[in-house]
Amino acid sequence: MKRIIDPKSLIVSDLHQIMLGAISPRPIAFVSTVNSKGVQNLAPYSFFNAFSSNPPIIVFSSNRRVEGNTTKDTLHNIMESMECVVNVVSHSIVRQMMLCSVDFPSDVSEFSASGLTPTKASIVKAPMVKESPVSMECKVKEIITLGDGGGAGHLIICNVVCIHLEEDVLDENGRIDPHKIDLMGRMGRAFYVRASGDAVMAMPQSQQLPIVTYPNLPEHVRKSELLTANDIAYLAGLKSWPTLSEAMQLAMEIKEYKNLEQRERTIGKLHQLAKSFFNVKEYDKAVAVLATI
Repeated sequence: MKRIIDPKSLIVSDLHQIMLGAISPRPIAFVSTVNSKGVQNLAPYSFFNAFSSNPPIIVFSSNRRVEGNTTKDTLHNIMESMECVVNVVSHSIVRQMMLCSVDFPSDVSEFSASGLTPTKASIVKAPMVKESPVSMECKVKEIITLGDGGGAGHLIICNVVCIHLEEDVLDENGRIDPHKIDLMGRMGRAFYVRASGDAVMAMPQSQQLPIVTYPNLPEHVRKSELLTANDIAYLAGLKSWPTLSEAMQLAMEIKEYKNLEQRERTIGKLHQLAKSFFNVKEYDKAVAVLATI
């Protein structure tokens, strides 16, 4: 049963935590700015994402403090300069990033407090974080104020004008390797997630028709009590479903299938065998077994 919640019935802090717990994990924008007096500021924001690649636009929100209903140094500095650098947060600097979320006085630089290293950007005056694997220099296109109460956001729409990318996080094709960049994501309360290792999975899916789709799967697949919804959706996303002759040819090359006697090749047994292949990500074998039914 789902609980029904009217957002207006909750205090802002409780509503905030429900949203953060449900909308997660979220990428972290580690935003560096500089004020008119030359004081460098560094703060993390998890209301953040990419919204366009042509032009390259990223957006983060600097929310008003719930307690005191005041705005943050990052917003003040951006309003002055209309510039910033958005750095990404890898696991190697996650604790230093957390130090920068402390509410220091505006004349204290979080670079100094956290031990992170400011480096000169190519275009904007704001510094980059040397230890971050990717830094995006930004010219601020627009600031949209969403409200004037505590918790209200200010959407800061940034045009990326220069990207600094650490080559050590690239694969052999020059693409960012998720395991090498080892990014952190923000969740609700004190929870974070590390986006590398077993937490990262490749799930290729054709974006072009034809695909099988759910209604065109065999009924025994759609009504399976062993296959999960994700297993069945994988099958629905195939470009085509094998013919019986194709499936038998493939299945007879599978040792586990051949070891089943003819009388044992029941729907239940074959679904168990297919599920065992799904569990170890041997999808081609799972498809072949199911298509022999």
